[in-house]
Amino acid sequence: MRILTELEQFDPALLQKYNRPLPRYTSYPSVSQLTTEFSELDFRSAIAASNYRKTPLSLYVHIPFCQSACYYCNCHVIVSPDHRIAIPYLEYLVQEIQQTAALIDRKRPVTQMHWGGGTPNYLTLEQVKLLWQTIEQQFTLDPAAEVSIEIHPRYVDRNYIQALRAIGFNRISFGLQDFDPQVQAAVNRIQSATMLNNVMNWAKAANFTSVNVDLMYGLPYQTLSSFRDTIQKTIALDPDRIAIFNFAYVPWLKPVQRQLDPATLPSPTKKLAMLQMTIAELAQHQYQSIGTEYFAKSSDDLALAHQHRSLTQNLQGYTTQLNTELLGFGLTAISLLEDTYSQNHTQLGDYYQAIDTGCSPVSQGIKLSRADLLRRDVIMQLMSHGYLIKSEFADCYGIIFDTYFAPELEALKALEMDSLVKLLADSIEVTSVGHLFARTIASVFDSHTPAHGQLSMVI
Repeated sequence: MRILTELEQFDPALLQKYNRPLPRYTSYPSVSQLTTEFSELDFRSAIAASNYRKTPLSLYVHIPFCQSACYYCNCHVIVSPDHRIAIPYLEYLVQEIQQTAALIDRKRPVTQMHWGGGTPNYLTLEQVKLLWQTIEQQFTLDPAAEVSIEIHPRYVDRNYIQALRAIGFNRISFGLQDFDPQVQAAVNRIQSATMLNNVMNWAKAANFTSVNVDLMYGLPYQTLSSFRDTIQKTIALDPDRIAIFNFAYVPWLKPVQRQLDPATLPSPTKKLAMLQMTIAELAQHQYQSIGTEYFAKSSDDLALAHQHRSLTQNLQGYTTQLNTELLGFGLTAISLLEDTYSQNHTQLGDYYQAIDTGCSPVSQGIKLSRADLLRRDVIMQLMSHGYLIKSEFADCYGIIFDTYFAPELEALKALEMDSLVKLLADSIEVTSVGHLFARTIASVFDSHTPAHGQLSMVI
């Protein structure tokens, strides 16, 4: 319970001092560093190098469509109640998968796959089966692969969930966000407690390996008391994993958020109180903190990987798949191939046109330097494990850590004085309070300057 004691002693003045816009560090460099100078040839060269390394694959499939808009959303989505819009998209998505798969060594197993959105269950079950069969035909799925899908609880029934499990999905995730009716109405996501309980019961009855739920703090009309009620109801659902996201109010970047009244948003101090309460409540119910946003039961793979220091992070969140390379399919999807990041077009017309010409629909990307790889490793270890061993970087990169990062270590001294980190002879350790500001600590090692629109406040 040491973490709870330290959080209770947290100095609120630190929030005012360190609460500033920063990247989320689900990748490094951030997406804002991608450039249109990255070409089709660069993407093909990255795949060729990836084949030479023979690393296992992780696949991401993006379904961008939603039946209705959630006003807090900062994802790239297309809102349409007319589901016929998905018909041509699915045809092009199949083509993209086939075109890319033709470049991939079939001996490389797919050990992880995730379908996200948008709303993947916007698709009919027949469309889901078609897409699954395409992937199964084009890639070698490991029988033990982690295969997850996000669903919107308003648009599923028991049969749909059972069918997803029968098709081959073994992990499922859905958004709760908040149980309070006033909050739900404000963000245009009405879903009753009965509905959410039904979806959880259906998922458990279908024997998914893991069930994840998402919550969000900082939404309109949330209070410490109302969010405590949401946390307690979430615990009663007994999910395997819980993700708690900080709402990023960026209406200049996501116009749908202009539907929200900023006067109804809780202050940073109130948001911090919600987060402290959440950490305390979940810890008391045997949920282990994974980074600053994720919690997992002690028996869950994520918790075990965190304990054994075999956890890593990518654009899909925390994962146990250390040595995979990610291929993203669909509108806006991002691929991470060792030392390159690339992103698909963000507009349907551009996406379709690229595939029509037989090209990969990549619109921008970046080739990472050795310095980028080193800094990415540092940042991901701090974000995933809360500490790093300096001598390991000497072995891996041939550097003397204290010499190479002398300016950064000097900058960290100020954070150490505020009890956010401990600077030891051969390690850097993030404190319990420091975990609230993990992005602040990671930013010390960030040599890029992300575009302001891509940033969000720490709390």
